[in-house]
Amino acid sequence: MKDWIEQNQITEVECIVPDLAGAARGKFMPASKFIDSTVLRMPQGIFLQAITGDYPAEIWEQINPVDVDMVLKPDPHTIRKLPWAREPSALVIHDCFDMQGNPLEFSPRQVLRRVLEHYRAEGWKPVVAPELEFYLLQPNIDPRNPLLPPIGRTGRVERAGQGFNIDAVNNFDPMFEDMYKFCEGQGLEIDTLIHEEGLGQMEVNLLHGDPLELADQAFLFKRTVREAALRHDLYATFMAKPMEEQPGSAMHIHQSIEDLESGENLFSTAQGEPNELLLSHIAGLQTYMPEAMAIFAPYVNSYRRIVRDMSAPINFHWGYDNRTTGFRVPDNNPKSMRVENRIAASDVNPYLAIATSLACGYIGMKQGLKPTEALTGSAYDEPIQLSRHWYSSLQRLADSKELRELLSDSFIDVYVAVKEVEFDNFLNVISPWEREHLLLKV
Repeated sequence: MKDWIEQNQITEVECIVPDLAGAARGKFMPASKFIDSTVLRMPQGIFLQAITGDYPAEIWEQINPVDVDMVLKPDPHTIRKLPWAREPSALVIHDCFDMQGNPLEFSPRQVLRRVLEHYRAEGWKPVVAPELEFYLLQPNIDPRNPLLPPIGRTGRVERAGQGFNIDAVNNFDPMFEDMYKFCEGQGLEIDTLIHEEGLGQMEVNLLHGDPLELADQAFLFKRTVREAALRHDLYATFMAKPMEEQPGSAMHIHQSIEDLESGENLFSTAQGEPNELLLSHIAGLQTYMPEAMAIFAPYVNSYRRIVRDMSAPINFHWGYDNRTTGFRVPDNNPKSMRVENRIAASDVNPYLAIATSLACGYIGMKQGLKPTEALTGSAYDEPIQLSRHWYSSLQRLADSKELRELLSDSFIDVYVAVKEVEFDNFLNVISPWEREHLLLKV
C-alpha cells in the first residue's frame, strides 16, 4: 500500500468501515500519517447506531457499556483511488477487531467472512453476482414532500414505464458517463446497465466473482452512483419503494458453488441439468429465508415492495427461468448453473444480504433438504408467503437457532436491537394516511 500511495501521489486516505445499514463510517487521514500509522481505532458504537441516529440502550449496556474502541486493520486488496476527489485521494476498507485481536462478530464484513469459512471447510467456493436496482429522482429538500421522477436532457419528466428503453437511459448520459468513469477508477466491474419498469428506475449488474469482493463492490457502487447523480442535480436512491404506484427496487443475488480446488461448478450434472446439491441449496433458501426476512427487508419501507403484480416476489416458490418466483434458475450451461435470489430489497446491506443468502443455501445443503416442485406458472397467482410485517420478521430472526449458529449470536442480538429502535422511532411518526382516513371517521 505504501508503494501504491507514493506511485499515485495520494495526499489523503479515507479509512472506511461498512456499518449495519451499509453506509460508510470512518476517518480521513493524510496519506503520510496513514503510511506510518500502526494502530487505527474507532468506537464499536458505530455498529449500534440505528439509521435514525438512536442507540438501543439494553444491547449497549450488554456489549459496549463504556463506549470501548475497536482496532481497524486495512484490507490491502480494497485500496482504490477516490475518483471524485479534488486532490489525489484513496479509500481503504478496514476490518474490525476488539482490543484482544479477535474479529468483531457484528461487523458486516466479518459476518460474511464467517459464512465463507463454513463453505471453505466443506471444500466449497461460493460465486455471486449482485444486480442492483435504484431510482433517479429530482432533488427532495423537504422530506415531507413526495418524491418526483427525474428530468433528463430532454427537459421532460418520465410519465410512463420505459423498461429496457435505450433512449430513456441516454436521457441521463452525462450522469452515467460520470458513473462509469467513477466505477472504472475504483475497479468496479459493471456488466450491464438497463432502464427498469419504474419512472426513472435503473438497474446495474456487477460481474460475478468472490462474495466478499462483490459485497465490497456493491457497497462502493451505492456510494458512487449517489455521488455521480448529485453532480447532475439528481438524487439516486436505493430506497426499496420510493414512489407510490411504482415498482420497488431489489438487489438480486445470483449464487453458485464451485469446487475449491478444481473450480468445477458443483450445481450442475455433466449433462447440464441442476443436481441434488443445487436443489438442496434452493430448499435451504425456501426453508430459512422466512427466518431471515428482517435482513432482506431491513426497514418498514422494504415491505411496501411486497405487492402482488408489482415485479417483486411474494412467495418462496422457485422455477426455471421464471421471474415471478422468489428463486429463479436461469437457462444456462453447466459452467454457470446457479440460482438467483430475487427477494432482497435494494436497501439491504450487501454484506449481510449475501452472507445470509449463502447461509440459508448452506444449511439446506448440509441438511440435504428437498425443495418444492418447480413452479411452471405465475407465482403471482399463488398465495403471499413473504412476511409483510417488519416487527414479526425481527422476532423470527431473533428466534432462529440455525442462523444464529452461522451468523453469530452477537450479530443477531445487535441487529435485532438496532432494528427495534428504528421500529419504535417509526411508530412515533403519524402518516398522512392516518390523518386522511382516521381523523374524522373513527
